[in-house]
Amino acid sequence: MNSQGRAQVVAVTAAVVALGALAAVMLLPVGDTGEQAVESVQLTVPDQGVPGADEPAADGGTTAAGTTPTTRPGPPAAERRLSKLRTITGEITPKSIVTSGRGVATAQNMMYTHTVTAYDADGNLIATVPDRVRLSDFGIPREGEFQGAPVEAAFLHDGSAVYVSNYSMYGPGFREGDDTCTPADGVPSSFLYRIGTDDWRIDQVVPVGAVPKYVAVTPDDRRVLTTNWCSWDLTVSSTDDGRELASIDLGRYPRGIAVSPDGRTAYVAIMGDTKVAVVSLEDYSVRWLEDVGLGPRHVVLSPDERWLYSTNNKGGTVSKVDTTTGEVVADVSTGSQPRSMDISTDGTALYVVNYGSDSMTKLATDGMRELDEVPTGSNPIGISYDDSTGRVWVASYAGTIDLYDEVS
Repeated sequence: MNSQGRAQVVAVTAAVVALGALAAVMLLPVGDTGEQAVESVQLTVPDQGVPGADEPAADGGTTAAGTTPTTRPGPPAAERRLSKLRTITGEITPKSIVTSGRGVATAQNMMYTHTVTAYDADGNLIATVPDRVRLSDFGIPREGEFQGAPVEAAFLHDGSAVYVSNYSMYGPGFREGDDTCTPADGVPSSFLYRIGTDDWRIDQVVPVGAVPKYVAVTPDDRRVLTTNWCSWDLTVSSTDDGRELASIDLGRYPRGIAVSPDGRTAYVAIMGDTKVAVVSLEDYSVRWLEDVGLGPRHVVLSPDERWLYSTNNKGGTVSKVDTTTGEVVADVSTGSQPRSMDISTDGTALYVVNYGSDSMTKLATDGMRELDEVPTGSNPIGISYDDSTGRVWVASYAGTIDLYDEVS
């Protein structure tokens, strides 16, 4: 993937909310600290009139970052229908959107914008985090300033931080990765950033493989897992100090990760094949679920781990796999190039973005029947179900984020 990144210098602000109809923003200088991004973070007061929002937020108060909104009681997700709340625009090129389950979402804007943007539960912008760092500030022996290219993300379960993968690094000694590659090509390794959600600063940099893609955190928050597209492996790292605990060869183009509720197993989609790796997180051994579909890209698990669901980008289908037998019990078409997917908290519904169809499909996990299909922005590529609100976020590469509610 070749694209000229644009460096951005963003002024630091600290948000101060005034009593009354309008919010005030006060600019403050950044103090000298050892581990911080070279470019400063822009914090934004959440407001119903957020710049870059095409449509107003739903009625009701704004949810502050880090809080946990109460999920509304009502019928299962499969018995609700999608209702669009708003479209968010602005200086974004989102490759993915991820929710914390605690009232915060982040969009990863790749090398086209070189930022991570953070939003509250209503879709109001709360922070813009540039991807520029001094690696030497984090104990990595490389001098100078570097930029990343944010791809995917995963929150710690308490919402205190989010890990973000960088497709490539930009600066001395690095070169941009590619979508067609092998380990023999010598594509430079890259890094994860950990961003604290209290101040939205990069506070840890974690070495991983070449062209890292998907990121997942184990249920105990002790390990972070990263699939590396060009080195064809999975990196397991300590969240405590960022050191590598294991590197596991998986084959051509590993992508999505789903971690079992007990933290003992990781399921990894192998997009350059037809199978899913089943990785033991106890001894790092690997077994396989074979013939899942053509080009498995994204995987999610049912709450009881009985069923694995896989989007098959090349085949244009979503598969349902029995994790105890490896049998594919259903394989249904959704749209052109199904990419990312998420599952409702109660496990009754799947939400799939179809990159080539500019649409999102909602499926019932029971019977894998289509419940709904709604139009999205151009080239939808990321999706996240917010466990705290029951809302669905869709990121489209062309520069929009759509936010949907689920209504009875």
